[in-house]
Amino acid sequence: MTALAIDVRDLSKYYGGRAVVDHIQLQVGTGRICGFLGPNGSGKTTTIRMLCGLLTPDSGSGTCLGLDIIQNAAAIKRQVGYMTQRFGLYDDLSIRENLDFVARLFELPNRRTTVDQALERLGLTARQKQLAGSLSGGWKQRLALAACLIHEPRLLLLDEPTAGVDPKARREFWDQIHALAEQGITVLVSTHYMDEAERCHDLVYIAYGEILAQGSAASIVASAGASDLEDAFVRLVGRATDNFAAKASA
Repeated sequence: MTALAIDVRDLSKYYGGRAVVDHIQLQVGTGRICGFLGPNGSGKTTTIRMLCGLLTPDSGSGTCLGLDIIQNAAAIKRQVGYMTQRFGLYDDLSIRENLDFVARLFELPNRRTTVDQALERLGLTARQKQLAGSLSGGWKQRLALAACLIHEPRLLLLDEPTAGVDPKARREFWDQIHALAEQGITVLVSTHYMDEAERCHDLVYIAYGEILAQGSAASIVASAGASDLEDAFVRLVGRATDNFAAKASA
């Protein structure tokens, strides 16, 4: 049986009395690529932030990388690479300076060698002196991924990492993600693209803060009685919307 990198139960987060994440259960096996899908505002980002220790759950329990998500949040942060949808590095620093800054934050030894390796891994060496603010979306994406990997995390949490980049850059990014998974790194990635969802080992679909379906793409399509993955998600959201409206009017 595959060991679990993520294993949480009844995870909930409330804002203004409303459940943004509502008692979800989520398990992701080590070395697996799990696609996290759902409409905007469905609770994906909130869940990701709870998993990596940036938000404290209001209820629920579980582990991330074998560590308690509440008691060991600080230790989890050091073993997780978190890539936000919005570019989060410094536009007025060069590629190399940004990576050196992140290496300093993690107090990594042999920073120069570590940064050299990060540049080489993502094909950034030739551009290392270029200001981050002058990069295209695809190159910013590479830099952000390099920053996520510099401390050699065991888990990557990627929040819509390919939003706004061209198809070629998206394909190259996913080739890199699969190479990382083959090395034993676990990946939880949120996306709106069906072609990306089909490249995941497992899928989790969330709406209104609740998990509506999880499993392989084929199993989700079959259980929804759909023709393809996009049709399955349209059906799932339709049912969830009806249920949400019924609860609201009750």
